[in-house]
Amino acid sequence: MPKGFSGYRSDMKFTFDTKTEKSSILLIYTGGTIGMKADPVEQTLKPFDFSQILEEVPELGKFAYRIDSCTFDPVIDSADIEPKLWQKTVRLIDERYEEYDGFVILHGTDTMAYSASALSFMIEGLTKPVIFTGSQLPVGAARTDGKENLVSAVEIAADKDPQGHAIVPEVCICFGNSLMRGNRTSKVSSENFRAFRSGNFPLLAEAGISIRYDRANIRRPDDWSRRPVFHTELDTRVSILKIHPGITPQVVRNILCGPETRAVIIETYGSGNAPTKEWFLDIIEEGIAMGKIILNVTQCLAGSVDMGLYATGKKLRDAGVLCGYDCTTEGALAKLFYLMGISEDNAFVARELDKNLRGEITK
Repeated sequence: MPKGFSGYRSDMKFTFDTKTEKSSILLIYTGGTIGMKADPVEQTLKPFDFSQILEEVPELGKFAYRIDSCTFDPVIDSADIEPKLWQKTVRLIDERYEEYDGFVILHGTDTMAYSASALSFMIEGLTKPVIFTGSQLPVGAARTDGKENLVSAVEIAADKDPQGHAIVPEVCICFGNSLMRGNRTSKVSSENFRAFRSGNFPLLAEAGISIRYDRANIRRPDDWSRRPVFHTELDTRVSILKIHPGITPQVVRNILCGPETRAVIIETYGSGNAPTKEWFLDIIEEGIAMGKIILNVTQCLAGSVDMGLYATGKKLRDAGVLCGYDCTTEGALAKLFYLMGISEDNAFVARELDKNLRGEITK
């Protein structure tokens, strides 16, 4: 086992490239298309050995960085991502935080926005970049987007200002030449190389000939010397109800009043509108009387919930439904998991939901 990695985990493999560095980066490969390579015999895609990352992406060798890599074993398909992976990743970053200037997490695209949102809440007071990236095509494919995404993510994770502070001390997604705040991002395409969109918040950076940062919108810690707080307790008793024409009372009641559900995210129309039928509002009130936390977010890719704008939204507000403002569904889910994990007090959770904790809402 390489020197300096005490607490070696049997479910992870660490590989190293030792260089004279100006910055040090840890690549964490959880799974996903970017780490796959065609097997010439079986004609299938298989994860490649990340100890050979410089052979697959020789462009990384042009940086004067130390780039170490860690592969989860087994690697996890994006569709199988669960909160325990977020907890494992956060513990790893916690353990290695002093050893690296930035972290790049290679992840499948389908659930990347959920994972980036979760880590943004689970790491409080972040002072270093945690950059998620991946690809639509394997890194070994002729037209892969993986190399460019990875190279840009590594450069951003290593970038510092003249004072030696990270330029982007946030949890972000770097994809398709764009750097986006993780908890503001959603996947919008299964085919386009620009697979993600930040509908309600500007890009934090664009990678062209050079990387252009929007420094005014990048969050920075109040105290650079303070170590982050790493939270790993999550309460996942959250359901999502998507409002649609023809929705039935039975479906609404099963989701809103389910005995195993502590909170429900309602994806409403437009600026927070939902059916005004008496049965719908009755079930909303029934769920709130049971102590459920009900949070209203919009189905739209951009825009904000305003429950004071139309009569339908006002009725939800008057019934006790909470406003999600311009939060994404992924961000709302992660925020609830985090807040419910640190407190059993629903009144506390409701108060915190109304606050902008990690740049997830405009308020």
